[in-house]
Amino acid sequence: MKSGELFLEIGVEEIPAAFITKAVADMKELMAGALAEIHISFENIRTFGTPRRLVLIAEKVSTRQDDITVETQGPAKRFAYDNEGKPTKALLGFARGQSIPVEKVEIRSTAKGEYVFSVKEKKGSETAELLPNILTRFISEIHFPKSMRWKDLDIPFARPIHWIAAIFNGEAIPFEYGDIKSSNVSRGHRFMAPGEFEFSSFEDYSNLCRTGKVIFDSSERKVIITEGIIKEAENAGGVLIEDKGLLEEVANLVEYPVVLRGHFDEEFLKLPREIIINAMREHQRYFSVEDGKENLLPFFITVSNTEARDMAVVRQGNERVLRARLSDAAFYYYEDLKTPLDDMVKSLNKVVFQAKLGTSLEKVERFKKLAERLSEELAPDLTQKVSRAAYLSKGDLVSGVVGEFPSLQGIMGRNYALRQGEDADVAEAMFEHYLPRSADDILPESDIGAIVSIADKMDTICGCMGVGLIPTGASDPYALRRQTIGILNIIVEKKYSFSLAKSIDNALEILQDKLTKSVDETKSAVLDYFKTRLKGILTSKGYPHDVADAVLSIRFDNILDSVEVVKALSRLKEIADFESLAISFKRVVNITKDFQGKDVDEKLFEKDSENRLNSACKSISVDIFSLEEEGRYKEALLKAAEIKPFVDSFFDDVMVMADDIKTRENRLSLLKNVSALFTRFADFSVIAADGNQTPNR
Repeated sequence: MKSGELFLEIGVEEIPAAFITKAVADMKELMAGALAEIHISFENIRTFGTPRRLVLIAEKVSTRQDDITVETQGPAKRFAYDNEGKPTKALLGFARGQSIPVEKVEIRSTAKGEYVFSVKEKKGSETAELLPNILTRFISEIHFPKSMRWKDLDIPFARPIHWIAAIFNGEAIPFEYGDIKSSNVSRGHRFMAPGEFEFSSFEDYSNLCRTGKVIFDSSERKVIITEGIIKEAENAGGVLIEDKGLLEEVANLVEYPVVLRGHFDEEFLKLPREIIINAMREHQRYFSVEDGKENLLPFFITVSNTEARDMAVVRQGNERVLRARLSDAAFYYYEDLKTPLDDMVKSLNKVVFQAKLGTSLEKVERFKKLAERLSEELAPDLTQKVSRAAYLSKGDLVSGVVGEFPSLQGIMGRNYALRQGEDADVAEAMFEHYLPRSADDILPESDIGAIVSIADKMDTICGCMGVGLIPTGASDPYALRRQTIGILNIIVEKKYSFSLAKSIDNALEILQDKLTKSVDETKSAVLDYFKTRLKGILTSKGYPHDVADAVLSIRFDNILDSVEVVKALSRLKEIADFESLAISFKRVVNITKDFQGKDVDEKLFEKDSENRLNSACKSISVDIFSLEEEGRYKEALLKAAEIKPFVDSFFDDVMVMADDIKTRENRLSLLKNVSALFTRFADFSVIAADGNQTPNR
């Protein structure tokens, strides 16, 4: 079948850099789905993006739809024909609805018996005829975090659309989107080559874009930028401070990257390096340069979107803006140093954390108590430092520097603490308690920082849920999901063994005068939220969903313990006879699930298999307890598995549901003890493989 090249360009006003990468990735999936849905084959789809254009190229797109066979199931054969083999009204109605003669229906065997089928061949349409509708729908389905409307049009997009270029097999695809008519015309760089140009293929487009000062491929822009900033850093006698996030952002801010280096007054190097780097990165999108020994050099590197006639003028403009920014930062910093951290903390009584949960000072006082309790359990020798770090941890929120540069919270607190003579461990914990700040961020290294971090996050989670601020998929203003995952990752990384329920109880006790929901309701919601997040963490690391469900439904209070059991059971599931093992375990659980259990009376045993199972259960139980105490869960589970042959022999040999009530209850009690060997680890009924099971006897 013949094929051609599909090209689409959506020309827009400047799209925010943060929108572009995801939009470009989504476009590829959207177009692949759109073509596959209507049976148009293609070989490859590539997408590109700049602030002013989103581009898609699909290669070897079939020039017509595939012919397809449409099969429709009708009535069962027994209802389609009467006793004489003549068509019934049901069959006649089906054939009429399918627009086929009755004699054209086919009889086919299915899992439910023989049925009538209509089988029709549907010829494919020309791709060129279908593309206007496909592209219109495609553009409307590109999603952005925020969209806008313009004029009186009801077509949301990231920014107003100015042109659309669409070509298939060398010919323009005519359609309209809003008030824009598609064509085979694009435009060059807004300032350096603003004119229009016609093209008929992606190759033409690529060449004309380069002439028009447009680098539409972000990967190429990144290479140009990377080579340029490294070279400029070397020319300054230093090395570049790498910043992949900033590189990604800058690459999506320009269509034609031009790298240049500027200079700032060495007097500003007296400021903490974090302030300088942040001022350049967050406000100006500048790269920083150091000497290779973590000492900043008085240079910045920026990327312009225009190659000006006199780049010296551009450089001077950037230097002037940065000078003002650093001057402001220096003023705030030196003013902050005049205020003791304790006074900053007291000023938190003027900062509202959340309307129902009170001020930031009240929050500090709450999680300070929680951190102290947690420290007494996990690291008693550090409780004094934990208490001090928790108390000071939010002080820098009222500082001038953090007010100007919010992302420096914690970093400035550490700096001020060290400058004012606080213990170095306390100062470091003031920074670490904010960790992790994102999904890929580092975790606290010190126990002090980790404990304060858990306490702060737990107060936020319990407090917000206790006043009805339950996060949803679309709204999580207090980042409860991130904070919950943060606590879980800290616990696992630091190997902290403690009761999650007790920690929640402590937090809710401290919060009790703030809650609008009952303590029990809040605790249940918090525990469920933690359980859901923990399951997500485990499955994202490759552990089976059913194993995670099986373990977390039985033991969840000790997070570290739960994770280790999931790991152990996942390894056990890989052994060759796990299926039969799981079936045996499930059988024991099912037959005893409604029985409370009593003391086993060995005098009532009638079969040797009862004595053997009872003895094995006692012996294995002792070994399991010892292994569990040492955290050797895989060995404990393997030990529990040793009961299987005794269980199988028992079921083969005795009738559990005996007529004599004492005998029946004694056998059920024995099985209840056996059940306890493995239900202490997981609900095996959740992970039991399908298979033929012997009926309960």
